[in-house]
Amino acid sequence: MTKGVKICLAAIITVFLAAVIITAVMSLRTGRNMAVIEQNGEILYRIDLDKEEDREFTVTSPDGGWNTIRIQGGTICVSEADCPDKTCVRTGLLRNEGSPIVCLPHKLIIRFADENGG
Repeated sequence: MTKGVKICLAAIITVFLAAVIITAVMSLRTGRNMAVIEQNGEILYRIDLDKEEDREFTVTSPDGGWNTIRIQGGTICVSEADCPDKTCVRTGLLRNEGSPIVCLPHKLIIRFADENGG
């Protein structure tokens, strides 16, 4: 390989790695830390996790089911639920915009707010 080919190859690899890093950073949460809790398509709470005190509260569904939501240290999760599969509890902390916490039996979604706050 000539010196020119090596330089060109190094430049291509550098651009590729920069693109991968930028994509990874962009897929993470933005600087905002707003979470939305909705049920049956209706927004119940908009929570600024940077300002919210550590607490737990329960959201009940129309069928009588419930999910206990924990806010702690700027994070949010479902800590307990009475749904049969407990997928919402096993999901853990809300981490990025592409992976909301969902409880299908109770029609509950916890997600980061989009640019419009919705």
